[in-house]
Amino acid sequence: MMILTVTMNPSVDISYSVQDFKLNDVNRVEKARKTAGGKGLNVARVIKLLGEDVLATGVLGGTIGDYITQELMKNEIKNDFFRIDQESRNCIAILHDGKQTEILESGPTILVEEGKVFLEKFREQLAEASLVTISGSLPKGLESGFYRQMVEIGWENGIPVIVDTSGESLRQVLLHEVKPFAIKPNIDELSHLLNMEVDESMNGLKQLLNNELFHGIELIVISMGGVGAFVKHEEDYYRVTIPGIDVVNPVGSGDATVAGIAVALKRKQTVQDILKTAMTTGMLNTMEAETGYINLAKFDSLFDLVKVTKVD
Repeated sequence: MMILTVTMNPSVDISYSVQDFKLNDVNRVEKARKTAGGKGLNVARVIKLLGEDVLATGVLGGTIGDYITQELMKNEIKNDFFRIDQESRNCIAILHDGKQTEILESGPTILVEEGKVFLEKFREQLAEASLVTISGSLPKGLESGFYRQMVEIGWENGIPVIVDTSGESLRQVLLHEVKPFAIKPNIDELSHLLNMEVDESMNGLKQLLNNELFHGIELIVISMGGVGAFVKHEEDYYRVTIPGIDVVNPVGSGDATVAGIAVALKRKQTVQDILKTAMTTGMLNTMEAETGYINLAKFDSLFDLVKVTKVD
């Protein structure tokens, strides 16, 4: 059985390094980095690197869609996307003068009918899956409760679903009576979701997770960047601390964390080891220039430095 990763609005991520970026002028680029982008594709890459079977799905179209599938094949990542007639999107990051300027295409607009066909495809793919991860934003055209429907289909088939999204998509998932198995919001996403400043103390976070929105979710991992995470598992709370590391590229580390959670769950690890695996994969991604990449040779030494403490 494999892990199914869902990316509904993938992209080709193009990054240009420009030493002295000039507006309204020509900027020549020596080196451009192009990757098959999208949060769920980062998750798939890390799951593959951890040695587990993975199938990437979602919605793709056009020559950009073809490029994305070619890149996945190069990494030997199995994929089975729903193909549409429109072109998938490019997302451009210009790295200049210590800053990053992003130009993000919104991507294709999915028809309601196409959304229904995708859900049928998703239902069929679950026959081979032991676990599902859903990551990132929804494309235009799909209503904000689309992920909620996917969580329900997972539940009907007895498949745990990990959801890593934000805003209205996350709110719709949490308002539904059928809950995902796990979510991984950060402090900003929680503030936005609850429309309030989040008290980051242990008691503040415990209180926050008692909000009825979160009832029925087995695992909630609040990622807190360099200071680790605060976690609720069933009725227990944990503080996870991580060692200081050299940050090379933090982009995608949340996706690597989701991959760690998924793989550890599939391997039926203890709660402590699930959390240690998740933090380790997140840190390993941060230590690499490439997004959605980890160096497994460093896994064990970092894993041993992650501390999980139960909070009363």
